[in-house]
Parts: sequence; C-alpha cells; structure tokens
Amino acid sequence: MLFHSSIRKELARSFGATLVALITIVMTMMLIRTLGQASRGSVNPSDVMLVMGYTVLGYLPTILTLSLFVAVVACLSRMYRDSEMVIWFGAGRGLAFLLTPLLRFAWPVLLVVAVSSLFVWPWTNQRIQDMKDRYEQRGDLERITPGQFQESASGNRVFFIDKDSPDNRTGNNVFISAVDHGKEAVTSARSARVESVGDGRFLMLSNGQRLESNIGQAELKVSEFKEYGTRIDAKTLSPSDNVPPRALASIDLLRQPTALNMGELGWRVGLAFASLNFVVLGLALASGNPRSTRGGGLMFALFAFVVYFNLLNLGQSWVGSGKLPFAAFIAGLHGGIFLLAVGWLMVRHHHWSWRSLLAGPRRASAASGRTGAAA
Repeated sequence: MLFHSSIRKELARSFGATLVALITIVMTMMLIRTLGQASRGSVNPSDVMLVMGYTVLGYLPTILTLSLFVAVVACLSRMYRDSEMVIWFGAGRGLAFLLTPLLRFAWPVLLVVAVSSLFVWPWTNQRIQDMKDRYEQRGDLERITPGQFQESASGNRVFFIDKDSPDNRTGNNVFISAVDHGKEAVTSARSARVESVGDGRFLMLSNGQRLESNIGQAELKVSEFKEYGTRIDAKTLSPSDNVPPRALASIDLLRQPTALNMGELGWRVGLAFASLNFVVLGLALASGNPRSTRGGGLMFALFAFVVYFNLLNLGQSWVGSGKLPFAAFIAGLHGGIFLLAVGWLMVRHHHWSWRSLLAGPRRASAASGRTGAAA
C-alpha cells in the first residue's frame, strides 16, 4: 500500500537522524567519563577510545529504543499537523490500523535491541572489565610515571623517579617509601636500573640511603649503600572470582539464579519488551494540534520514556534485593504498560470519551422509558 510505504520511508528518515544525534551525544558523554576514569588511574590512557567504543556499543539497545520511540511520535505528530491523518481516517481506517506499517518498520530494530541487550551488553561489559583488571594488575614499574608519585599495585609502596630514560630500564633520583610487616622504610638513590635474575625482576639502586623504623617507635636506622636491590615482580593475571552480574552472559545468569543475577536478567529481558511497548505507546501518544507548540507532544513522549526507563532500573534493584520476584517484575511492569498502551490506543481508535460513555446508558434508559410509555 502506497500510504504504508510513505510512512515507513518517513520513519526511516526520522529514525536515522535521531540515531545519529543520540550516538553523537552519548559518545561525547562517554568520552568525558572515560577521560575522567583514565585520569583517576582506573583505565589505561591508551585504551580510552577502545573503552569508549565498547561503552557506546553496550548502550546501543537503549539508544535504538529511544530513537525508535522518538521517530514514531515525531512522524505521526507531523502527519496530524499536516492533516494527513484526516485522509487516513476519511478512508475508513482507524488509528489502530497504523500498527501494521509501524511494526513492519520496527521489527528489525526490535530484533537488534533484543540481541544486543541479551548478548552484546554483557560482552562489552566483560571486555571493559578485563581491560580494567589488566591495568590494575600491571607491575609496579609499569605504574611509574616520571615526575609523579605513584602507588604500587599492593598499595604498600610509593615510587618516584625524577626523569625518564630512552630504554625505560634506568632512572635517576629514585625515591621509594614502603610499609611492610610493621616496618616503614624510605629509600633514595641517585640512579636505578632493572635487572632480570632467574624468573624475577629486581630494581637495583645505586649510591643511596635507606631509613628504617618500626611503626610506633622512635628508633631510626640509617644505612648507606652503593648498591641495593628490591624485587618488583609483576602480579600474575588471574581470572577474577567476583565478576559483576552485568559482565556475565545471559545463560550464566540463568545457571546461577541469585537475586542480583535475576535482577540483571530482568533488566535485559525488560529492555526488549520495553522497545515493543514503546511502539504501541508512540502510536497512542502521537497527536497534533496546529495551535499548540510543535514540540509539546515530543516532550511528553520523552517524559514517558524517562519514567518507563527509571521504573525499569527501579525494578532491577528490587529484584536484585529480593523485594520483588522476577516473574512479577516482568508481568507487572511490562505487561501493565502494554495493557495501558493498548487500552489508550483503543480509546483513541474508537473515539471514546467520558461523555460518550455516560451518554450511552442514558440513551438506553430513555429508549426503555419510551417503550414502556407506548405500551
């Protein structure tokens, strides 16, 4: 049908423009956030763009859902303003019949949202977590930045090197403060170099001084040395035993049905249901009045999206804390929103109002009164 084809083409244009705008905004926000994490030492500065890309890819289901919702509301509102809906209604078609072209356009997006929320979202979170763990577990030498005080991986030593060297294996004016087994030691040296001895690596200090004391005691031991070595082996990488639920695959969440895991699964499954509900909601919410502002309906639609999305996050926290069962969350929130959207759509499709509903019983009672009088 020509009318259906024109609607799908306009939806595609509106959806593409909204998607590009939202991705640009999210990328800008994620770049600022990732740069902040890199400045705090949570992310490797060389992995900033990679982490940002994974983060945007993980938020793709939410971006696609909002883009689809905005496209439906904007397209139908424009049709109301330009009186194209009058032609549709004049052909004997109600508002509910527009669900067919909307779903024919939206089903690929709905499929991508479901796949992304169930599979892509945990994969991107796992990749980001792996990069963060790898950066946290790097060796002490890799943590050192020339001209800055840097804490070791274990947190019991602080390093300082005056300036860098071309081979990154030597340095000048080295300072090390360490606390171990109730003792505090401060070591300084003119120069240092890295040597490999067997399976370990040692930092060899030359021409320096070492101050040792027991914590809480006034005694201080001072010693000078021409050469002093301290072991600086890197921490071995091992899989983390405490993987957050957002980084677990969906099948693993089902295999380990804890409260937190079911809350995360409810959020992923709920996002897929929410994308379908937003198509019906967009059709029910769309309206156009030439005398009203052009963005009034769109602002109301965005407010509805924010409320729905916050309810989705709130339900996840309730399921994760054991306050609400998984099935009740899915049926209560998404089933309730679906029934509300369908009911609202039916009211607009049949042009029901409180006046017409109240007038119906009055007409029936009046007709029965006239029949009794005639008898």
